[in-house]
Amino acid sequence: MKQGLHDVSGTGLPWHAARPAAPRVPAQSGAAEARERADGSSGVRGEHTHGEPPLPRPRAVVQRASVRGQILDALRSALTTGELCPGEVYSAPVLGDRFGVSATPVREAMQQLALEGAVEVVPNRGFRVVRRGARELAELAEVRALLEVPVLLRLAGSVPAARFAELRPLAEDTARAAASGCPARYAEADRAFHRALLALAGNEQLLRIAEDLHRRAQWPLVSTPPRQHRAVLLRDAAQHTALLDALASGEQDAVAGLVAEHFAQRD
Repeated sequence: MKQGLHDVSGTGLPWHAARPAAPRVPAQSGAAEARERADGSSGVRGEHTHGEPPLPRPRAVVQRASVRGQILDALRSALTTGELCPGEVYSAPVLGDRFGVSATPVREAMQQLALEGAVEVVPNRGFRVVRRGARELAELAEVRALLEVPVLLRLAGSVPAARFAELRPLAEDTARAAASGCPARYAEADRAFHRALLALAGNEQLLRIAEDLHRRAQWPLVSTPPRQHRAVLLRDAAQHTALLDALASGEQDAVAGLVAEHFAQRD
């Protein structure tokens, strides 16, 4: 039986009815949270007087950021695998109980996901996972193509073939992730490949916008049988290698066709 948010104990109980046996995300103590609040509200912020050396920031600040980041990663994985179901509403307290933390870092992570378009706020209830329709996915594919195809065509005519060869290990990572059949693992490897490829253009703003569009196109996944979905991932990964070959040889028509097909067939 698949274990995840819906079955975390191996008992067959729904995930919200049983606490996970796996290591829990470390929660902050009340004292740590109090120190963090005091750090942000006392004294003159950002100033040091009378030559006093700056004090180190409390460890609680780092711990809080770490907890929030871990929760965000866990929620992203759950969205990608479909463990958080499109259309369902999830509350921060219940999710916090599942992860063994307070509702605060969960709520903060969910707010970030709302900014990324993965969930929407439901007042007094929590967060609803957004449903992705075929039209929205097609629109995302079109926008990605409009943004990335011209960049890749420019790279095909200006970047030495050796630079594309350096990206082959990342393409191979996507193939291994696809073979594993794990959507979350593939999503991460896929983003790493495309991020490294676009990074050759040297445009940080492009990377940020492309990353946001890529994430929006990845979750929640359309419900398909696992075997069929694995076939889609394998085909998707194979196109990475073909794209590198076309870029290295400077075949711009082949590059344009591969990228358009790659985006259009994601789901």
